[in-house]
Amino acid sequence: MASTGQPPSSLKRRESSGTREGDQLIITPLGAGNEVGRSCVYMSYKGKTVLFDCGIHPAYSGMAALPYFDEIDPSTIDVLLVTHFHLDHAASLPYFLEKTTFRGRVFMTHATKAIYKLLLSDYVKVSKVSVEDMLYDEQDILRSMDKIEVIDFHQTLEVNGIRFWCYTAGHVLGAAMFMVDIAGVRVLYTGDYSREEDRHLRAAELPQFSPDICIIESTYGVQLHQPRHIREKRFTDVIHSTISQGGRVLIPAFALGRAQELLLILDEYWSNHPELHNIPIYYASPLAKRCMAVYQTYINAMNERIRNQFANSNPFDFKHISPLKSIENFDDVGPSVVMASPSGLQSGLSRQLFDKWCSDKKNACVIPGYVVEGTLAKTIINEPKEVTLMNGLTAPLNMQVHYISFSAHADYAQTSTFLKELMPPNIILVHGEANEMGRLKQKLISLFADGNTKIISPKNCQSVEMYFNSEKMAKTIGKLAEKVPEVGETVSGLLVKKGFTYQIMAPEDLHIFSQLSTANVIQRITIPYSGAFAVIKHRLKQIYESVESSTDEELGVPTLRVHDRVTVKQDSDNHISVHWNADPVSDMVSDSVVALVLNVSREMPKVVVESEAEVDEEETGKKAEKICHALLVSLFGDVKPGENGKLVISVDGNVAHLDKQSGDVESENEGLRERVRTAFRRIQSAVKPIPLSAS
Repeated sequence: MASTGQPPSSLKRRESSGTREGDQLIITPLGAGNEVGRSCVYMSYKGKTVLFDCGIHPAYSGMAALPYFDEIDPSTIDVLLVTHFHLDHAASLPYFLEKTTFRGRVFMTHATKAIYKLLLSDYVKVSKVSVEDMLYDEQDILRSMDKIEVIDFHQTLEVNGIRFWCYTAGHVLGAAMFMVDIAGVRVLYTGDYSREEDRHLRAAELPQFSPDICIIESTYGVQLHQPRHIREKRFTDVIHSTISQGGRVLIPAFALGRAQELLLILDEYWSNHPELHNIPIYYASPLAKRCMAVYQTYINAMNERIRNQFANSNPFDFKHISPLKSIENFDDVGPSVVMASPSGLQSGLSRQLFDKWCSDKKNACVIPGYVVEGTLAKTIINEPKEVTLMNGLTAPLNMQVHYISFSAHADYAQTSTFLKELMPPNIILVHGEANEMGRLKQKLISLFADGNTKIISPKNCQSVEMYFNSEKMAKTIGKLAEKVPEVGETVSGLLVKKGFTYQIMAPEDLHIFSQLSTANVIQRITIPYSGAFAVIKHRLKQIYESVESSTDEELGVPTLRVHDRVTVKQDSDNHISVHWNADPVSDMVSDSVVALVLNVSREMPKVVVESEAEVDEEETGKKAEKICHALLVSLFGDVKPGENGKLVISVDGNVAHLDKQSGDVESENEGLRERVRTAFRRIQSAVKPIPLSAS
């Protein structure tokens, strides 16, 4: 069962309601819900929380570009998985890691981590926003690098009961699709993917089994891409004809990703056309050289065609393309081809060149990939008569604008084939403009009309709730699995739980199939007992059927074996000891033996040695006399022994005689007599304990 609905004010606190709450899986887009940009999808199931991607929206700046992080409590997220390095999938990561309460773990592929640092450093430099609107700085990016962990394709990792692994996604270098498994429920998040192999990238893989939920991009909706060779021909024809007329060609593109694909096409075309060798091609990005170094490092992550070329010569060591760091270094004389970032023409080198060239009808702008709503690149595709320049002035748009998509996103043919092969029972569409997504949803509903497939396209912050049966199943492994039990037969072993998997195994197999091991705890307790050992044996036989007598071989003392679990030894005339291996039954038997021995001890007749008692009484008397004398001195000052064992107390010339035995006081001063008598009586009652006869 699946249902969608606007969530309560936020996902930060969800009260348990209903018996099935524990089996409820929630998926909420915090970005890329009915839009392209700021990809970020929240998922929670059985108390585990995963966040997929962490991008910004290219059409907005400052806090407005972020996903709706205020809808969640970042501290509850266990794992954050980033599919690839594009800004709309990774650029809010430094903010999320450094400026929120997130304390989970972050994973991406090796190539994605290498390029992420370059791309975000460039993004911070070219962002034309005030210091207040800056989401993070270079230091935040460097600190975030320390927190990012890497994952290899097909490597399975487990964090806090969440198992996940990734597949090649095509699209760009290092792009991955993540499969997450929580308690047996599998969710595939495609990120951006392409099932078509191009000049340097492999096609996206098809997972070997069907997920329960597929969260899939819908960027191109129901559109179909032209065959690649036709697109390449259109691209090179437009550039060749523009240059022939003396014009300049601007190609706005991401610094990494499609740029490398287009550079491979251009370099090959120039090599095959000697008449173009005097026309310069520039790769205008501050990252140009470093990007190429990264691409050369990860050559093994690319397709076979590139790897074969690399064996002979480096395909990314372009013969006809020069890097261009800034517009100041650009000698704008005569026709040229310039590939510049960013792709949306919001700012940076591509925007500076566009402002310079847009009024001349000989020039051309080739938009080679998907353009996001709200950017200048999207605006000029519709060929308005005028455009607003960066300085605020308007200028006529006379240059030719060509949209030739090399975007490595899946089209309808790829998406429908991919889903038909996977056959997930639940499909969630993200990363697509509302209209395109709506058309794709209707077409997929008709495609899967004969099955029970649910297709959902939630908006940002709209939760999709699904319920999954969570029957606990334990597998027997090791020695216990060698024999199939009969119906009704009891299987006895250790139940080991790891994450959401349960296994039953024999204790001796524990160290083989888990990181645990068994140990025996031998318990021993010594009890004071001076009675006859036969009395204990007699009492134990009244309770237990099995009480066996024997003698300890080492010590030669008598022992009793109770219930074949607990051993009782007579260690000396005054002590016995109880020994047993700790387990629930033996612990109960030992408790009863200890209680029995203590009861027997309590019932034994007491023997009092008079001489010792007399000595104790004499010592107590002497002690009491000393304390009494000290207290009288502290009260009256001058206290001296007198005749017949009496004490002489002098205060201000008045004298009192105190008889320590009777407590009588003689004194001519009546006030002193009463004071001494009262003080002595109180001291006596405090010092001497209550006699036993009184109790």
